[in-house]
Amino acid sequence: MAVEKKNIFLVDTNTSIPYVSRSMVVGKNFPKRENGRSHASYIAKKLELCYEKSITQKQAAAIRYKEGVYIEFSSSVEYDLAIKSLENRTQGIRLLNVKSDEKEKIVRATVYIPAGKEQYFLSKAEEYLTKTTKKGLPKNNDLISSIEDVRLALLESFWMGKHENIPDIIEEWCEVWIRFEPGYTEQAIDNLKSCCSSLDIQIDNNNLEFPERLVFLIKANKNQLSNLVSCCDYITEFRKASEPTSFFDDLAGIEQEEWIKDLLNRTEFIESNARICLLDTGVSSTHPLIKPVIDENSMNCVNEQWGIHDNYGHGTKMAGIALYNNLKDTLSTTDTVAITHKLESVKILPPKGSNLFELYGAITEQAVALAEIANPNVDRVICMAITAQSFNTDDGSPTSWSASLDNITSGANENSEKRLMFVSAGNVSPFEISDNKYPDINILHSIENPGQSWNAITVGALVNELQVTSNEYEKFSPVADIGQLSPYSSTSVTWNDKWPIKPEIVLDGGNMITNGVDYSECTDLSLLTTNHQHLIRPFSTIWGTSSATAIASWMATQIYTEYPGIWPETVRALLVHSSRWTKNMKEQFCKEDTKTKGRKLLLRSCGYGVPDLNKAIQCAGNSVNLIVEGELQPFKKDHMNEMHLHKLPWPREVLQSLGEIEASLRVTLSYFIEPGPGEVGWKDKYRYPSCGLRFDVINSNETLEDFEKRVNVKMRGEDKKDSGDGSSRDWYLGVGNRDVGSIHSDFCNDLAVNLCDANYVAIYPVIGWWRERGYLGKYNEKVRYSLIISIETPETSVDLYSPIITQISTSTVVETTINV
Repeated sequence: MAVEKKNIFLVDTNTSIPYVSRSMVVGKNFPKRENGRSHASYIAKKLELCYEKSITQKQAAAIRYKEGVYIEFSSSVEYDLAIKSLENRTQGIRLLNVKSDEKEKIVRATVYIPAGKEQYFLSKAEEYLTKTTKKGLPKNNDLISSIEDVRLALLESFWMGKHENIPDIIEEWCEVWIRFEPGYTEQAIDNLKSCCSSLDIQIDNNNLEFPERLVFLIKANKNQLSNLVSCCDYITEFRKASEPTSFFDDLAGIEQEEWIKDLLNRTEFIESNARICLLDTGVSSTHPLIKPVIDENSMNCVNEQWGIHDNYGHGTKMAGIALYNNLKDTLSTTDTVAITHKLESVKILPPKGSNLFELYGAITEQAVALAEIANPNVDRVICMAITAQSFNTDDGSPTSWSASLDNITSGANENSEKRLMFVSAGNVSPFEISDNKYPDINILHSIENPGQSWNAITVGALVNELQVTSNEYEKFSPVADIGQLSPYSSTSVTWNDKWPIKPEIVLDGGNMITNGVDYSECTDLSLLTTNHQHLIRPFSTIWGTSSATAIASWMATQIYTEYPGIWPETVRALLVHSSRWTKNMKEQFCKEDTKTKGRKLLLRSCGYGVPDLNKAIQCAGNSVNLIVEGELQPFKKDHMNEMHLHKLPWPREVLQSLGEIEASLRVTLSYFIEPGPGEVGWKDKYRYPSCGLRFDVINSNETLEDFEKRVNVKMRGEDKKDSGDGSSRDWYLGVGNRDVGSIHSDFCNDLAVNLCDANYVAIYPVIGWWRERGYLGKYNEKVRYSLIISIETPETSVDLYSPIITQISTSTVVETTINV
């Protein structure tokens, strides 16, 4: 597309300032023990009984028993556990997992205590009885008072998910998560494999590696899993292995071969560095519409026995959308078509049936590696519309598969090479709507695995079509209206608020039809695309979050084509930043227009809305995108390190001249986290993200000095309580909604004259495991970020763009005073 006013990439706008975070007073929700002596004696007795029982079990065991002991600590009802105090690395005592029982309102933590360290917690109880702190409290008060019960950890202590999913007599594939100490990975692996061998447990050699955790796939029944707990010193958790959903049946072809010839005659294939890599069922590269943009070198598979071509059809359907976007409209016109990107395919599913159980995170990592080896140094968009609904996490917490996507995108294991990835949200099926009406079922059907990924963009679907022409559907009508959430689209409404907003964006996913009782897919309300058996029929249809994910990938390549070499974090930010909710979405989900209800429901159902490629790829006179690509070192050992302050070249005089005309300020911050998965509560030092970043904008009538004081304790000098003054901006979503995940976007509408003060943006860090787990040596790592800020006015005759361009050539570095 012709771009008249390119996005403005700012340089030299930043000042790095030493940073100290605002202290957050967090209440300790521990019970008060009226009779502390009795309680401590009870805990000590329970610990002694556990150790005695463990010795008895070892003596009676017919298998080699582990050296240490697994203990499960439980909290009181509706109280917390002192999680941080349950681990002591120097003593070899390790926190393995933390689970919250929502039904019983109890927190349970499983802890490994090595042989010879049994006295550790007993001595804590003894000190509670005999010693006091300077504040007059019993020593170890938080730890001992928070513990309600102690028992030997059983299989259920390690099982993540519903207990009814634990394999019974028949062996089933499960994930086993094991801990390891830095530098001693092989010791943990050898111990696990040795135990599996002695118990006749089948183990797959593929594995995933995360900080202090390794994930393997094993095939075992309940008895074997229990015995594995008994003999292996490194178990942290078990999970049911995921398997992908089945794909769609082929629908009848609806177009003619002549249409393809006509389209090819008016299509220009232009060389660029942009690529879409489809991780799917393969692609039929001989299809006339696909052949010009893919070659044998760009086609791979994770299992050579499968072949590289598409036996099922889903990958080729994805390819048609990923290449041509709206193929129906493209065929219907006589306009010249320009294809500016190429296609890659890595087959990750077998020709028939489904995979034998595999560790899908490992398969995904392998697939991306194959594509990069074949075509290095390209602007690659990874597109995957394969999800697993079964054994999903109901609260939005990470899985091994979603965490592997975060590994891939952040480059955690590969020299920090960042990658842009799109994954589908997963589909609601027509039979589900028969039980729970639309859109209630979409709220109940949560985003499918691996859509929990923090770094990958999870794509949902909306409706763009209502017209049904086929006679076979004459007694049916569309389920949803144009601009509403697609009946296929899943959401994150039921997730815990601490997990990311998913989907981030929604794009065309078609519509369902109903006669009031039955629900069905509909060819007329689906998207036209390419068919893998093109000699029989060249076209097919696709719908749901698969088509939406392919469209999102197409959009990303258009951005890469216009701005070669920009960061994946920036492309991701531009798509989110350009997104808007439709009027029908707002009416559907935001009936109560408040941050805590309607806006939150809208955000968790439809993400940030529908991306606008025009807004993402270029500016207008009255709408300007300022882009900063920066790098920040959030921590130094045990401390915060720095924040960034950016000065923005807004045309003050122009905004002042608009006076009380309403304008919109929008900010989007995008960065990739390195994952730290494992069911360990995700608080204290066991946080999932390596670090977090946040943004803040100077308030109206707020001085720069006051802004610095408000954001940064370091700037307050001796008076740490002086947080400055200024009128707060009325952000539409607010920090409670936007400050989750690793992309944060919000906007506020204000008088144009008030926005001329919005010329400073702060980027500052929040705690992550890079700092909290300093022994892993990551506290001095840097994190890249992309920041997009825009002001948009309704007055199309206004020119904000030209004076900004003029300012940039004479811009100066931010001047600031640092109080140390």
